[in-house]
Amino acid sequence: MRKFLLASALICGTTLSFAQSADSLMNELDNDVKATAKKEDVEFTFKATRICNTSSVENLGEGVLDFRVNHRFGRLNQGAENFYGLDNATTKLGLDYGIKKWLMVGVEHSTLNKENDVFVKAKLLKQQKNGMPITLSYYGSISAVRKSTLPIPAGTEWHFSNQLAYINQVLIARKMSNAISLQLTPTLVHYNLVDSSKYSNNTIALGIGGRVKLSRRVAITAEYYLRLTNQDMPVIGSTGKTYNSATVGIDVETGGHVFQLMLSNSFTNTERVIIGQTGDSWKDGGIHFGFNISRVFTVVKPKEFRN
Repeated sequence: MRKFLLASALICGTTLSFAQSADSLMNELDNDVKATAKKEDVEFTFKATRICNTSSVENLGEGVLDFRVNHRFGRLNQGAENFYGLDNATTKLGLDYGIKKWLMVGVEHSTLNKENDVFVKAKLLKQQKNGMPITLSYYGSISAVRKSTLPIPAGTEWHFSNQLAYINQVLIARKMSNAISLQLTPTLVHYNLVDSSKYSNNTIALGIGGRVKLSRRVAITAEYYLRLTNQDMPVIGSTGKTYNSATVGIDVETGGHVFQLMLSNSFTNTERVIIGQTGDSWKDGGIHFGFNISRVFTVVKPKEFRN
């Protein structure tokens, strides 16, 4: 009888120990599944707020001010007497500011056509691991050029609004891997003043851009805008032929900043002209060298650092 009781106790103890071990194992597996399924934001789809000439889905941080200088030179095929385009240049100066992590605004001035514009960029969706598959942003701007740069049809009643254009873009991006990011940018540019007998006020285009990371600090970038309407609308202020904008570049990170170098058939660096009125062709040697540089200032410290 004593042996029977001892054996029963031993069996019960072993069974209880096995059950506890099984419960513990199941809890660990449960925690592993929850950890794997945790939704985390995907960061740094691109390293700068611009892919090349136009916007990426990246925003400035809250309270951050970015002073930008975008420089574009003349055509490389202008020869040695024009220093291969370096004697001919246009500049855009800009101030961008991060109001919130998801919201930034900016004001810019371009020396070409004496163009001024203001913009807003809002991040509406954020790509997540095990969650949202894309990042989605909206970019909108209002652009004004000097009256003297516009072709004014005879008999046109002049209004200040004739100088304005409106750019609306949806930025749809996905970080495919640590090395590759892609972005689609459906775009609508509305020009208040066009020759309505020949062209529409609305230019619709599809932008395609991307980045391939070569190392921790260097990446190749590219973007292309395919115009779906107004494909033959001339260069602003002239009757010259226009082309789809195509750009390739290289991003170099230096001390937390990104220095962007590029080659493009777009001489200007404003969306109004890049998307609808690029006047040079890669095929004909109309290639322009350019660069973007910026200096970032923290105007308002993040809450976690204020104390």
